[in-house]
Amino acid sequence: MIFQTEFPGLKLEARGKVRDIYGAGDKLVIVTTDRLSAFDYILPTPIPDKGRVLTQTTIFWLDLLRDIVPNHFLSANVDDYPPEFHAFREQLEGRSMLVRRAKMIDVECVARGYISGSGWKDYNRTGAICGIALPAGLKESDRLPTPIFTPAGKAQSGHDENISFDNVSERIGRELAERLRSLTLQIYGRADSYAEERGIIIADTKFEFGFIGGQLTLADEVLTPDSSRFWPRATYAPGGPQPSYDKQFVRDYLESIRWNKQPPAPVLPEEVARKTSEKYREAYRVLSGRDL
Repeated sequence: MIFQTEFPGLKLEARGKVRDIYGAGDKLVIVTTDRLSAFDYILPTPIPDKGRVLTQTTIFWLDLLRDIVPNHFLSANVDDYPPEFHAFREQLEGRSMLVRRAKMIDVECVARGYISGSGWKDYNRTGAICGIALPAGLKESDRLPTPIFTPAGKAQSGHDENISFDNVSERIGRELAERLRSLTLQIYGRADSYAEERGIIIADTKFEFGFIGGQLTLADEVLTPDSSRFWPRATYAPGGPQPSYDKQFVRDYLESIRWNKQPPAPVLPEEVARKTSEKYREAYRVLSGRDL
């Protein structure tokens, strides 16, 4: 397991909640660790194979979706990385990607096909999600009449906040906002149809886009258990929360111990970490048809 990378001599450009990002000239090397965040805090317990699952899942989807939108992925073969990275091959293999640098757009592009999570809370409070009015009488986890684009922005505290389409338009311009909405829903539609045939419902997911040489490009992680809600179709029953392949299992545990969501984050029992790892690996196996 890798909780945090330390590569002497390489330029660490960013360390996120899960990913360590290193500069490689006009490219980047994104290393996905086994860190897990919940309720905006990094937990001290790594999840076995999590980084490998997220990386391989992203690569799988980028390949499947490349006819819809260009992406930033170049290679996951360490031999293709700049020579200074080769000394760290053991930590890089299976959990890293060489990508083109992109000028990222500061909007998280969320697609929802079902009503859950913060969307369910918004609906209960206002009858709408991100300003999009929805039919009365929906139950938790219901399928929406049609998928919706519910963007999020970053608040100063680092928490994601749901914002309206008009707000996105004010931030980045109407034309680009409409392109992002169209692409987000097109990608979601393709992925949801593919996954449902294999027994997984993608309740919602988020994408990030940037510009490379003036071309709008899909970047960062794509349709992973960290960025999406994956539900087993066989047990789907609207009217409450659903079993999932994502980190909801960890969130439920943290709620059960009544953690106050303030530091320090609690250590996860070995059993919780192991079951979470199994859920991530199973999601990859079902979607890709391959084992790690």
